[in-house]
Amino acid sequence: MDLRRWNVKHVRMTLDGAAAFVPFARDVAEIRAQVGSQAIEALLESARADIGADIPALPAELYLEYQRTGRREGYEDAQRARRNMLYRLTLTEWLEQSGEFVAAAENLLWARLEETNWAWPAHARTLDFPDRPTVDLAAAMSGLDLAEADYLLGDKLSPQLRARIRSETNRRTIAPFLERNDHWWLHTTPAKQVNNWTAVCVAGVVGAACYFETDLDRLAEIITRGLHSLADYLDTFDSQGGSSEGPDYWSYGFGNYVVLAHLLAERTGGQIDLLDLPIVREIAQFPVRTVLTQGVWASFSDSDSNPSFHPGLLSYLAKNLDLPALTELGTRNDFGVQMFNQFVWPLRQYAWPLPDKSVAFGGTPHDWFADMGWMISRLDPADPKSLRLAIKGGHNDEMHNQNDVGSLIVVQGGKVVLTDPGRGRYSKAYFGPERYANIMTSSRGHSVPVVNGFEQAEGAERAAKVLVHSNGADRDELALDMAAAYPAKAGLRQLQRSVSFDRHAPGGRIALSDSFSFANGGGIFNRCW
Repeated sequence: MDLRRWNVKHVRMTLDGAAAFVPFARDVAEIRAQVGSQAIEALLESARADIGADIPALPAELYLEYQRTGRREGYEDAQRARRNMLYRLTLTEWLEQSGEFVAAAENLLWARLEETNWAWPAHARTLDFPDRPTVDLAAAMSGLDLAEADYLLGDKLSPQLRARIRSETNRRTIAPFLERNDHWWLHTTPAKQVNNWTAVCVAGVVGAACYFETDLDRLAEIITRGLHSLADYLDTFDSQGGSSEGPDYWSYGFGNYVVLAHLLAERTGGQIDLLDLPIVREIAQFPVRTVLTQGVWASFSDSDSNPSFHPGLLSYLAKNLDLPALTELGTRNDFGVQMFNQFVWPLRQYAWPLPDKSVAFGGTPHDWFADMGWMISRLDPADPKSLRLAIKGGHNDEMHNQNDVGSLIVVQGGKVVLTDPGRGRYSKAYFGPERYANIMTSSRGHSVPVVNGFEQAEGAERAAKVLVHSNGADRDELALDMAAAYPAKAGLRQLQRSVSFDRHAPGGRIALSDSFSFANGGGIFNRCW
């Protein structure tokens, strides 16, 4: 299924005659049995504490803190606390059906509707005009949050509140998505490639429309626009399903793609199936192919070495794509509903809990992402303490880019002994013109050379060329031509990095060599470790 082949007429036809939209069970007895009494009791205790708690304030002064100082945590943390309270109250009422938590949930829902901006300060930069809301990650997630809370609580909510939820979700997310073309994340252009934002924003807006939109002609337009946008998102992946954003953003971006896949399948009677694409099965295996050892993943770009994979996401993909290794990555069900960015994850963790497995998948001996130039080698996948290597080529204009052509990670004894720094502290400067002054994003913070005092430069042309890649039972090799990653002032004529992973040597052995020459005969070549 090519997502770009869908048009409004075809989507409209799928909506005709589709069964009632019931994405989650009305009868929660089976869910309660799967989750278990201990988790239910813990959720019940937390939700009862939320009933009497103050709703965190989100004043304009706090929103504008980012604009004035570059700090984003103040507003985001208070907003997240507010949302987590609502998630707990809504889930508890859905599972308990007692009526005890409805009034407190209504208070929080009204508070969310009264927020001046749903977009985060780092994205909107200042307070929105009422007629031109910013549709960012947080705004799109808010629309779907409210739609799913409305679905779970249903007629327990007042009709005035339910009408206001629909009106505000349309004004702030659905209508701007359908009527405006100024969303940078909507499509890839010569000036900008889409990334995880596309999946998150499309899932939020189109997902909310699946719940709320009763005009099937309009809903068909919304879905079609979303499908064409998601086609651009899928184009960001390597042919082996890899993402230069790393495993962390796989969980976030592709996770939301899967959220929408479920909702669209339910809304269209299975006629639109976003999982029924060969590349999607490859993408779904990315965390399996990038695990270095138990609890440690390749941390290239702005990805952490120990990312959080949502249990419900892994469970749903494992079941629907027959990928049992996704349930063996060490992720466990955590029903605490703490520090989630959106309601979809705690809801789906309860609806789709992971099976309790003690198996820990350790990868395969070798994984290779040809389009990105990533090689991952493991001495003995069954032994988590054995030697592991990850190295990347790529270029310096990737999604969540760091200037890191040639960076490598080494794991021994279950611990990272040579690291790629991964994510830095997100701030105004981190995503601004000063980005590559930051040690976390500059090549000086990576295990790559400094040449005549010059670091690598940013840009798609600052790329590695793969000269050699081979793998076998005893040995993996990768050779990269890295000279183009450096500015002309560095004076390089040639720079080749060669890495071999020798499984035949006792305990395994990694050998690295850099061969280089200067255009003017001499210079200073320093490695950073």
